[in-house]
Amino acid sequence: MANTAQSKKRARQSEARYAVNKARRSRIRTFLRKVEEAIASGDQAAAAAALTAAQPELARGVSKGILHKNTVARKMSRLSSRVKAVAAV
Repeated sequence: MANTAQSKKRARQSEARYAVNKARRSRIRTFLRKVEEAIASGDQAAAAAALTAAQPELARGVSKGILHKNTVARKMSRLSSRVKAVAAV
């Protein structure tokens, strides 16, 4: 457990950041789930709209340091290719 005043403060700050990051991560996952559900339903327009809504959230996750930029780039690339594939089917 933290003993010094500084370490106590850092522990409080860490808990606060954890809560914020957890909420952001959950929000991002919700947007990704909406894209997945739209793809599964086979509705290309809904999937494209969901992907368009999810992209800024993913980018925000990178800028806030929650996700690595290459991870987000990979997710966006794979999702966009899957959305395009829905149109082909």
